[in-house]
Amino acid sequence: MTAKRGRPRNVETQNAILAASYELLLEHGFGAITIEKIAERAKVSKATIYKWWPNKGAVIMDGYMSAATARLPVPDTGSVFEDVRIHASNLVDFLISREGKVITQIVGEGQSDPGLAEEYRTRYIQPRRREAWGIFEKGVERGELKKDCDIGLCIDLVYGAMFYRMLVTGEPLDTEFVQRALISLFEGIKS
Repeated sequence: MTAKRGRPRNVETQNAILAASYELLLEHGFGAITIEKIAERAKVSKATIYKWWPNKGAVIMDGYMSAATARLPVPDTGSVFEDVRIHASNLVDFLISREGKVITQIVGEGQSDPGLAEEYRTRYIQPRRREAWGIFEKGVERGELKKDCDIGLCIDLVYGAMFYRMLVTGEPLDTEFVQRALISLFEGIKS
């Protein structure tokens, strides 16, 4: 969520705005959404939205994230391989879903809208990266991975490969791909 602006948010109003932005995103895509349409759907004023969010990208990303977060829990099975496999597989399942495919629109729009690109990185990519970092860090602490393991690089190799397939090559993106990628990666980083 963005830094607090104005008076505290009314939870019902906030949820209505987030739900409206998410529904409109799924129905019409990012480019067709306006603050006016979100306000109309949520039955609030545009001023209410701007009081809590600085722009369209921020409210849409918060709406998207509030819906997506429940579908992307962080596992803790006691095995770094299994935790990364579950985390990455959940992300793949989400990315190939109707809701997840919206990310391609957002990334595309972000190429010409630096504000949206920053919102996307801040609200979606960085939180997912922190989750993955924590999983790998536990693996290092438990001695499952090399002490000098480059966690950032590992994350890029696993999750970057998924986004590369989704956004660039169009090759199949599924849990079998995740399994194969992790087996290859873990051969080089396990202790």
